[in-house]
Amino acid sequence: MRYFFHIAYLGTAYSGWQKHPNTTTVQQVLETKLAQVLKVKVAINGCGRTDAGVHASQFFFHADLEISTVEELLFRINKALPPDISVFDIIPVEEKAHARFDAYLRTYNYFIHTYKNPFINHTSSFYRLKNTDLDKMQQALQLLLLYDDYKGFCTSPAKYEHTICKIREVKLYFDASEKHLQVQVSANRFLSKMIRIIVGNLLKIGTGNLSFDEFEHYLISGTTPAILDLAYPQGLHLSKVDYPYLNLPNQTK
Repeated sequence: MRYFFHIAYLGTAYSGWQKHPNTTTVQQVLETKLAQVLKVKVAINGCGRTDAGVHASQFFFHADLEISTVEELLFRINKALPPDISVFDIIPVEEKAHARFDAYLRTYNYFIHTYKNPFINHTSSFYRLKNTDLDKMQQALQLLLLYDDYKGFCTSPAKYEHTICKIREVKLYFDASEKHLQVQVSANRFLSKMIRIIVGNLLKIGTGNLSFDEFEHYLISGTTPAILDLAYPQGLHLSKVDYPYLNLPNQTK
């Protein structure tokens, strides 16, 4: 039977989600631990990919398993997994349900703190920002809703069949002291390093190192900037994945 696993992980210790040789990834750890618990080789399919050091406060993968009870497996797999990976739910689904292809909306949040804070340093990015023009950043962020080709905001556009992304919602949050900023983007899909490139450019706009017109030019022309200036990976969180038949709250909030 096919099951969806609702999980979360801190990406600090991992070279991303996707399994590849000679390094430790989240997918590799999960497949290894499931095989140990179930005494059979298990292949899993994730809802997407995250880069090295990037986190997921909500993530799904599917697997075809023969198990006696969901509750027992939920207990045993969480006991076997390291502290930085957690399984919240194991949900029986239809045979053809697919964790990646059926997802219609994904939401990323990027967290920034503007003072050195060792307690959030692994889950938020430290930028020493002063006199940041948050209004300009907000205006630039709203531009993303007007365009759908993000070739200019991708590290390797040639590997994709197309670079069209339908961005549905964007938000910029900041506290009264402006010491904590948060960028939120929801879309049907994302390209390689897309959010980190967007945030890197927003920070350049806010600090006066990139004009509003230059930012829009990348969206109109599909031209990749000569210098990408990716935002740091540790501030990026995949925080919500929605399906037509499954919409679960983020359990880490």
